Amino acid sequence: MQKEYTVTVYTEDRIGITNRITIIFTRRGINITSLTTAETEIPGVYKFIITVMSTREKLDKVVGQIERLIEIHRAFVHEEEEVVYQELALYKISTKALHTGDIERLIRENNARILTITADYFVIEKTGHQEELTAFIKQLEPYGLIEYSKSGRVAIVKWSRRFHEHLKELQQAESIKQKAESIH
Repeated sequence: MQKEYTVTVYTEDRIGITNRITIIFTRRGINITSLTTAETEIPGVYKFIITVMSTREKLDKVVGQIERLIEIHRAFVHEEEEVVYQELALYKISTKALHTGDIERLIRENNARILTITADYFVIEKTGHQEELTAFIKQLEPYGLIEYSKSGRVAIVKWSRRFHEHLKELQQAESIKQKAESIH
């Protein structure tokens, strides 16, 4: 049965690695619904957070293929309850809405905040799960919603501590190796 999964991939920073990872999903007929990537707390190690609708069986095969790429440290498939995650959304609203007290109450009730105000529009920021962010659009539409933009999923795996310690050990070993090479 298909359901939503989060795939995390830890990789070195290499040109073309995003393409090499995503093409593996494409070949298996799996559509990526969200992709976020950034450097981890370990310099030179990047984390891809990929959200997909698929079966566990298909994803296990995809992860196996991804891990065969040279630049990959590890890849994992996570069920929703294994990760803590959020998404970020920005909403551009007509400045005319600021003249009503309702919009400020709506912003407070939804734990959102105003980022910027111009003569023509203001921008609201909200974090949450996709359903919350989409529901907030419906609430804002009567006030003159001009534009909406949402990030991909940002996630932390609940059980990833040992793996991160392993990455730090790899970093220390690489640092020692580089120092030894610079001496010779």
